[in-house]
Amino acid sequence: MAQDGNVQNLPVQNQVRNRTSFHFQPQRNWLNDPNAPMYYKGFYHLFYQHNPLAPEFNRKIIWGHSVSQDMVNWIQLPPAFSPSESYDINSCWSGSATILPDGKPVILYTGIDDQERREDRSQVTVLAVPKDVSDPLLREWIKPKQKPVMVPPEDVLHYCFRDPTTAWLGPDGKWRVLIGAKERDTRRGVALLYHSTDECAQWERHPEPLLVAQANEMLECVDFFPVKLAGKEGVDTSVNNASVRHVLKVSFEEQIGGKDCYVIGTYCSETDRFVPDSELTYTSADLRYDHGWFYASKSFFDSAKNRRINWGWVVETDSREDDFEKGWAGLLALPRQMWLDTSGKRLMQWPIQEINYLRTRHVSFHNRQLEGRSMFEITGITAAQADVEVTFDLPVLEHNARIRDSTHIADAVLFNYGNSLGCVYGPFGLLALASNDLSEQTAIFFKIIRRGNGYSVIMGIDENRSSLRDNVQKIPHGTFLDVDPRHEKISLRCLIDHSIIESYGAGGRNVITSRVYPKLAIGEAAKLYAFNNGTKGVTISSLDAWSMRNAQINTNAI
Repeated sequence: MAQDGNVQNLPVQNQVRNRTSFHFQPQRNWLNDPNAPMYYKGFYHLFYQHNPLAPEFNRKIIWGHSVSQDMVNWIQLPPAFSPSESYDINSCWSGSATILPDGKPVILYTGIDDQERREDRSQVTVLAVPKDVSDPLLREWIKPKQKPVMVPPEDVLHYCFRDPTTAWLGPDGKWRVLIGAKERDTRRGVALLYHSTDECAQWERHPEPLLVAQANEMLECVDFFPVKLAGKEGVDTSVNNASVRHVLKVSFEEQIGGKDCYVIGTYCSETDRFVPDSELTYTSADLRYDHGWFYASKSFFDSAKNRRINWGWVVETDSREDDFEKGWAGLLALPRQMWLDTSGKRLMQWPIQEINYLRTRHVSFHNRQLEGRSMFEITGITAAQADVEVTFDLPVLEHNARIRDSTHIADAVLFNYGNSLGCVYGPFGLLALASNDLSEQTAIFFKIIRRGNGYSVIMGIDENRSSLRDNVQKIPHGTFLDVDPRHEKISLRCLIDHSIIESYGAGGRNVITSRVYPKLAIGEAAKLYAFNNGTKGVTISSLDAWSMRNAQINTNAI
C-alpha cells in the first residue's frame, strides 16, 4: 500500500511546498475541524470541514468524507453533506456521530441557516441518517426536509449555538447531548444539555447547563466522554459507573490559533450534574490536549480495539498568499489514543500503534554522552520524514541551596529556547528540519530548573528559526512537563513530517504540535541533530529513529 520512505520516492510537492506524507489532509484546498469519527462495519470513517473550491474558509463549507481500515491510509469518498436546505444553506458546520443500540449510526451537525438576524445567521442542529445502513462505506446520507431538531433558545446568542457532541444514553432511557453556546445577557460560555426519548429525532433542553464558563468565551467543539480509572482501554460514551471518570473538553479561540482545554470530574447521570476537579481558568493553569497548534478536536470510541481515539485540526501558520500558491491549507494531527494517567489528574496521549507500520530504515544507539555545548547529527534516516524516540538521563540531582530558585522567573523567559536563565540543565534535545548551516532549525528542548524544594522540567518548541521565510508565524511553545527529574528519565517522541512536528513528552503526558515551513531544510537537505546547549553534560540513554514511508492519503476516490 505505502511507498518506500526514501527521499527520492517522495512526491515532488513535499520537497517544494512542505506538503506532508503521513498526516491526513485533502488533496487540495481547505480543511478545518474533524467531524463525526466512527468505526462502522470494518471501516473507520472520518468527516471534516472542507472548502472544495479554494484553500480558505468560506460561507459554503461542506463535509468531506474519507474511510480507512487502519486510520493511516485513507480513501476519499464523495462529500457527505453540502449546503442544500434552508437550515444549512450557508454551511454545514461541525458535528458528531452516535451509534444507536441497534448498530445504526446517526449524525448531528450544525447548519447555518438562511435567516438574517442583525449581521449573523442562526446556527441550528440537524439530524442526518444513512440512506443504506448495509453499505459499510456510508456513501449517502439523508437530511430531513422538515425543520432542524434544535434551534438557539432565546437566552443564547443565535450565532453561538453549535458543535453537538456524540450523544450518550442514560439509565432512564433518554439520550443526552451537549451543544456549545454563549449566553445572550452574561456573554458566558455554556455547554447546554439536551435530552431525547426517540433516538435523537426530538430534543428538549435540560434546565441547567452541564458546564458554565467563568469567562466570556464561546465554548466551541465541546466533547464529553468517560475514561477508565485504570488501564488504557477506552469505553463507550454511554458508560457511567464506579470504574470511570468523565472528561469535558472545550475549544476556545485566541487571536493566534486556539486551545483545547479540559477538566476531569464526576458525572451523575441521575441528576445530570458534572462536578469537575478544577475550574477552567482560561490561563496556562488549564489542562490542555496540546500546547502547540491544535484545535477543534473530536474523539470517538473505537469499538474494534476498545480504545478512545482523538483527532485535532492543525492550522496553517503561513500566509494566505502561500496557501493559494501551494493549493492547500489545513491538516489533521495524527490520531491519538487517550487514557487516564495513573495519577488520575490528567489524560495521556500517544499516536495510535498503526502509525508504527510506516517505520522503515532504523538507527539506534545507547548510553551516549552529550557534553555541555555540544551536538551531533543523527544520520542514516530521512530526517524530513521521521519518527524519533529518545530518552535523556541526568546525573543525580541533589538539593543545593546555591542553585537559584526559578519560581519567580516569568514563563515567557523559561519557555524561551535561547535563554538559559535559571537552568540547572539544558536546554537540550533535538534540532529537527535543520539546514546544513543551521540557519533553519526547529528546537524541541528541555530545561531543568529549581522550583521550591524540588526541580521542574520545561518542555518547549522554538519556531523562531524554523524558516528563512518572513511571511510565516513563528512563536515559541512551552509547558511544564509533569515528571520529577530526580526519579524519572526524560523521554521524547517526535514525529517529523515536512511541515509539522508532533512532540510527545514523558510517554504522552504533554504534547506540543508545531508547524514549520523550511526553505532550505527540505527533502534530503533536511538534517536532524541531538544537542545540549547547557554547561552540564547529559546522557542519551537510548535513541531510536526511523524513516517513515508515505501513507496513501486520499490519493484515490470511490
